Amino acid sequence: MSFWEYLGERHQQLLADAWRHAAVVVPCVVVATVLGVAVGVAVHRGGRTGDLATATATARTLLAVPALALIGLLVPVVGLGVPPTVIALTLCGLPPVVRNAVTGLRGVDPVLVDAAGGLGMSRFARLARVELPLAWPPILTGIRAGTRMLMGIAAIAAYASGPGLGNEIFRGLASPGSAYALDEVLAGTLGIVVLSLLFDAGYVVLGRLTIPRGMHG
Repeated sequence: MSFWEYLGERHQQLLADAWRHAAVVVPCVVVATVLGVAVGVAVHRGGRTGDLATATATARTLLAVPALALIGLLVPVVGLGVPPTVIALTLCGLPPVVRNAVTGLRGVDPVLVDAAGGLGMSRFARLARVELPLAWPPILTGIRAGTRMLMGIAAIAAYASGPGLGNEIFRGLASPGSAYALDEVLAGTLGIVVLSLLFDAGYVVLGRLTIPRGMHG
């Protein structure tokens, strides 16, 4: 059986796994974005605190506990399946958002913020109508990078009975002598790649719709 024949026979299962994969990643990206921006807002004005948050976020991304180990640590606490997957994805999605939120907010010209204050805007209004809109491009970049990362981590979560296309990959890896092993691994991997590209395209469109033309890089 060729790979294309395998896809034809298993397309319904693969589509269902792809849907579950996206369905577990999207809420985690949303929660990580809300929490990450909130942390960025809270710390970006403090010099050393902001630097510490940025450094910590960068270190978490580059040198952190491997995703599989993090999921393994969560399993004894919350069990198998969706709970450890959601917690791990949310935690892993925070660093790029926090880092870019701090960077974006610090890049806002203080003169603009002061001018808004001079017009009678409250601190919250300045944040909502001036600072966050101007910081949005780097924040969106952080969300985009985090989503790509979480697509891969969600596949690893299948090792702990998490949902998604990772189950297809691990089925193939668990039975290397099977006639379908290579097809299973390839189908799961390509499915994640396609999902990642679709989400990335969505972020490009979102950027075009929400970022003024003069702010595009």
